Amino acid sequence: MLAGLTQIPAAPAAHAESKATGSRSVDVSITSLTPTAPKKSDTLTVSGTVTNDTKSTVSGAQVGLRVGPTMNGRSAIDTTAHRTGYTEGLDGTEVDDKYAKKIGKLSAGASRDFSLSIPVDQLHLGENGVYQLGVSLTGGTSSQPWPQVLGIERTFLPWQSGTATKKSQLTYLWPLISATHVTARTDNDEDRTPIFRDDRLAEELAPGGRLQQMVALGKNLPITWVIDPDLLATVDAMTKKYEVQNPSGKGTTAGRGQTVAKQWLDALQKAVDGKQVVALPFADPDLASLAHRGKNVTGTLSHLQGATELASTTVETILGVRPRTDFAWPVDGAIDSSIVDVATSAGAHNVIARSDSLRETGGLSYTPTAARQIGGGNTAVVADARLSTAFTGDMSKAENSTLAIQTFLAQSQMFNLQAPDKQRSIVVAPQRTPTTSQAQAMAAALEGLSGQWTQPLSLGQAAKAKPDPSATQRVPSSRSYPRSLRARELPTEAFDRIQETQKTLDNFEPILTAKYRVVTPFGNAIRREMSTSWRSEAHNAAGFRHDVQTYLSGLTKKVRLVPKTDMTLSGRSATVPVTLQNNLVQGVELRLVLRSQQGNRLAISDPQLVNVEGGHSQSVKFGTTANANGPVWVSAQLYTPDGQPYGREMLFEVNVTEITSTVILVIAGGVLLLVLAGVRIYVQRKRAAARSGEDGGDGEDAETAHGQDDEDDSEAPETDRRDPAHALVPEQPSDPAADTGSQSAGPSGSGEKVER
Repeated sequence: MLAGLTQIPAAPAAHAESKATGSRSVDVSITSLTPTAPKKSDTLTVSGTVTNDTKSTVSGAQVGLRVGPTMNGRSAIDTTAHRTGYTEGLDGTEVDDKYAKKIGKLSAGASRDFSLSIPVDQLHLGENGVYQLGVSLTGGTSSQPWPQVLGIERTFLPWQSGTATKKSQLTYLWPLISATHVTARTDNDEDRTPIFRDDRLAEELAPGGRLQQMVALGKNLPITWVIDPDLLATVDAMTKKYEVQNPSGKGTTAGRGQTVAKQWLDALQKAVDGKQVVALPFADPDLASLAHRGKNVTGTLSHLQGATELASTTVETILGVRPRTDFAWPVDGAIDSSIVDVATSAGAHNVIARSDSLRETGGLSYTPTAARQIGGGNTAVVADARLSTAFTGDMSKAENSTLAIQTFLAQSQMFNLQAPDKQRSIVVAPQRTPTTSQAQAMAAALEGLSGQWTQPLSLGQAAKAKPDPSATQRVPSSRSYPRSLRARELPTEAFDRIQETQKTLDNFEPILTAKYRVVTPFGNAIRREMSTSWRSEAHNAAGFRHDVQTYLSGLTKKVRLVPKTDMTLSGRSATVPVTLQNNLVQGVELRLVLRSQQGNRLAISDPQLVNVEGGHSQSVKFGTTANANGPVWVSAQLYTPDGQPYGREMLFEVNVTEITSTVILVIAGGVLLLVLAGVRIYVQRKRAAARSGEDGGDGEDAETAHGQDDEDDSEAPETDRRDPAHALVPEQPSDPAADTGSQSAGPSGSGEKVER
């Protein structure tokens, strides 16, 4: 019994330790840790909050700091980060009690903030490495009143007592990419005022906005800028007058982002000075969608080459720097052989992949350098998946950002410690559009490195680094492409629609006299239809494609043949007028062809080239020759100058009537009267001459005869003084004037806005 009694005090402690393992009855959150990578002379400060999630009061509550063992690899960091609850032995011992924070009672549901400060030399850190650092709350409950760990939060403390012998070369991509904001429409004014889908970009550019923060933070960081030229073109357009569609879809309002757009571009020009700029193809096309769906639609891949060429000129024009355009960046760095083929088809010989796609299979004990030769003279620059995804969560919560920063620093140091004698390059390719809080966490992590175990390297230099001969170089097959990413790709019908729009544009362009007013906005709109940003907006993507095609089709219909009613032609030859109407702002040039469906009955003159100014109509006359009576169908068709049909064929009926027998009898009767009148005059003159000879030159009779002669001449029919041809071919009452002018054409209307 005595032996049993002596064991009673120890039993509750053992029971408490057992219950504490895996327990999260009190939530502990670390909201701040400074400095993130301390030196020996620093004082470490850890702040946070404890919350009692139980239904009973915690007594004797105390918050303390625990230093655990060093991590023995990158996987160990992952395991520790996901472990919950407290485990004795794994979570280390609490630092000297004098550095703890005594809270006392913590009521059910209550929260208390804490802040712990301790000189780094009191942590008794040993060799260089990543240490587990924990903050725990110890206390008792009503059912278990003895001291026990009721909650713990772990993070990591990278410790480097001196500068590393060989620093890792770190390349951090800093992406400036946004969604599509510009429509294909512009006002039909001289300045071609662009019309935006929304004005959300102004919010991103304003102070505190996402893109403003990306530039403000990035200007002082050792990074490589990765820019979508479409964003630059869009912001540049905002520096001038622009319109924004109303949410109802009807009408527009004036955009208000001119000031912030100018400020942002000015700040960006200064930020990129002296740093490497990589330009993605214009509008950041979805390479995986092109490879898996688009390449099956004829002509789709040709857009990628144009987007790459436009990228260089756009960046150089707006920022004044010559960018690198030989890098391709598939979504999340996921690649397969088809994606690599498409990515490199437009001249990008470097593909930014990620290590969870191009996985290591050689059994290396360390992470190899980023560059890999993948055949065909192409290089895969493999970004580290752990570091690239470190800030993808909700970084607006201080707890999340603090833990993410410490994990990033720990992983980057462990990369260096894996093989300290091998200097390797490591690339970080974060999410394409980081939020403001994510960008701030990324910047804090880079600032925390302080060059202790890394040194900056540009992306171009990383691509040229000597590959590790043992690293994986084989590109995975299409079967290995993640299903989650494939499910969000642009569908094949999207590329069908894109090509339909391109064909419409190709047919429209040749007739225009100011081609750039249409080709430029619609060419950019087609590129925007393939943007990676549509992956999260499938419905809006379909709507955007529909709007572009509908608007372009509406413009093409503004150049048309005015519908013609059936007409009658009398006589063997006449003219047929056809009117071409141009309701565009600019002039057009087309070839008009009139064809008879029965050429043996009605022949029509040759095709004519027609030039019509904007807002005008032009009537074109075709000569005809009739060979038989009756109705004949006639077709009118417009053609582009290069011979392609333009618009629909117009049919109308022409009723041909030849010269009738009644008309012939009337004409014959008139001719007979003329002949008889001439004979009468001749006989009268003969008789008058005879009388003159018999009378011996009687002057009065002669004069009388002469007077009669004159009278007979004056009675000659009026008809024989006119051109017989003119008399037989009457003017056609259907012939209109040559050009109706602008008054005959309808107004251009609010729909005619692209006319660039």
